[in-house]
Amino acid sequence: MHTRRTSRGMKQPDSAVSTASPAPSPTPAHGTSRAALTLGALGVVFGDIGTSPLYALQATLDPRYHLSTTITDLYGIVSLIFWAFVFVVTVKYVFIVMRCDNKGEGGSLALYALINRELGARAPQRLLLTGALFATALFFADAMLTPAISVISAVEGLGVVSSAFKPWIVTIALAILIGLFAIQSRGTDKVGRLFGPVMLVYFATIAAMGITHIVQTPEVVGALNPVWMVRFFAAHPLFSFLSLGAIVYAITGTEALYADMGHFGRVPITIAWLSICVPALMLNYMGQAAMLLKHPEFVDNPFFHMVPAHLTIPLLVIATLATIIASQAVISGAFSVTQQAIQLGFLPRLRILHTSSHAQGQIYIPAINWTLAVMVALLVIGFQASAAMLPAYGLAVVATMLITTLMQYVVVFRIWRAPVWRGVVGFLTFIAIDSVLLASGLAKLFEGAWFPIAVGLAIFTLLTTWSTGRRLMRESMLEGSLPLTVFIQSTAASVHRVRGTAVFLSASPDVLPAALLHNLKHNQVLHERVVLLTVQVEDVPQLDPATRAEFHAEGHGFYRMVLHYGFMEDVDIPRDLAAACTGTDLTFEPLHTSYFLSRQKLIASCAVPGMALWRERLFAWMLKASESAMDFFKLPTNRVVELGSQLKI
Repeated sequence: MHTRRTSRGMKQPDSAVSTASPAPSPTPAHGTSRAALTLGALGVVFGDIGTSPLYALQATLDPRYHLSTTITDLYGIVSLIFWAFVFVVTVKYVFIVMRCDNKGEGGSLALYALINRELGARAPQRLLLTGALFATALFFADAMLTPAISVISAVEGLGVVSSAFKPWIVTIALAILIGLFAIQSRGTDKVGRLFGPVMLVYFATIAAMGITHIVQTPEVVGALNPVWMVRFFAAHPLFSFLSLGAIVYAITGTEALYADMGHFGRVPITIAWLSICVPALMLNYMGQAAMLLKHPEFVDNPFFHMVPAHLTIPLLVIATLATIIASQAVISGAFSVTQQAIQLGFLPRLRILHTSSHAQGQIYIPAINWTLAVMVALLVIGFQASAAMLPAYGLAVVATMLITTLMQYVVVFRIWRAPVWRGVVGFLTFIAIDSVLLASGLAKLFEGAWFPIAVGLAIFTLLTTWSTGRRLMRESMLEGSLPLTVFIQSTAASVHRVRGTAVFLSASPDVLPAALLHNLKHNQVLHERVVLLTVQVEDVPQLDPATRAEFHAEGHGFYRMVLHYGFMEDVDIPRDLAAACTGTDLTFEPLHTSYFLSRQKLIASCAVPGMALWRERLFAWMLKASESAMDFFKLPTNRVVELGSQLKI
């Protein structure tokens, strides 16, 4: 336990961040074999990118690009996909981005927290925060698009079985998706163990499908030669450029390698990608190209035409299971990102349920689950087909990758201090690739690419409004507040004291919280032991429990405490208070401890400088809709007193 006793206020060197010792980087492999972690990564991390053969090659041959099933076009497309795997996925993400981990965790918010912790005021704070929040907003757009596109693309295989199924494709896809969201509250701990084996069967299946056609046209392997890319662009420069927006569909889900790194570790993800995913995917893409050279009439759905008619149904079942797994992975990812955003102060408190008693990270957030369910259903009903949704999908992916590239090179240049001559080459290469792909995707702005932009801007507005509103509200509450030391010296000794312990949650450990002043004003008493408690979320995923708490005895029965948490940890105040004060003269007996909370009712007003009036009203609505601090901090319901006040910002 990190315990200090002092009669003075906290000094700057003993601030919350400097006193909390980060826990060692999580080792996902602890207690689990590398093979098991690799298999697990195969099921969770690569579900999205693994199911891209269902629609990626088909999308590039869409009539709008004026491409055909000639050797130049098919080999050029396969070559572009292969070298996108090499440069974007392998070199950029596997070998560079995944090294930019925050104590083992990845993702835009974790990357921002890493830069903020290492550089502090020396980092371009506003620019980085804007990038991290917009990437997070785009991730939520991706979480809406992935289930809709993945599931409906698999169900569209029924149209290959029989045209009689085509009118029912949307209905069947909706039924599968609604069922998927309905079971989220039960958790995925048990069924999640099947994800890896199912995806292993899926990758083996698509690899076998590709080999079957490659052996008939072995020269298709030559498509990996980058010369075919040059010939492809030389044949029709404009349409080749526009088709890049469809090539992106082959690398959708790449961000999952980074975002899910904390669950499996960098090495198992790398092994799964290089040894299983890339070979299987490229064999399938080359197989599709080989088949289309001989059977151009199958261009409407090349993936399902790769097998004989009697194997279409089994393939449909395997593909549907794979797309459900891909959807489950992104839904679970949305829950994790939401938890990070809440802990870091970018979203209001939401109800978070744990669906497993032993698996950390298995959480369910009802508000997010059903919001995603509604949006996914609207996408399926509105667009009706996977091809219509793909332009939206591609833009969300590329925009997120571009932001990650910019943030990653802050780490490379400012934290790793890599030589400029070495870093600039990679930086310019990846920026050029991302920018070209983004430009190609923007060309489809009115074909559906507007969707992730609209959703991203809406969610970005929510994130920034909550963050700014909390800061303004905190500043307003601290204005004119009474320092704790002044109160103890002038008032505490003369106030009537009653038995028991009172815990007052406070935004700052150095000043009196509003709840204490309201309690003293109305009840005119204080408990014999008064604890001012501050919850501090750090820029690391987990903290060493031994350094969870700071403890300061201020005299006259007053104590200041700070509980530190990582942004991936759950806050449990009663549990951690009891653990922190073991062996001290301060105890927290459940029947003799009361918790006092301040509840503010925000009044939007243009008379007070702050945010725009509409944003203040939005913030007030978010504040009202947020889960109570009592539930979020796991406080006992029969020991909580809430004292309300009105506030203008």
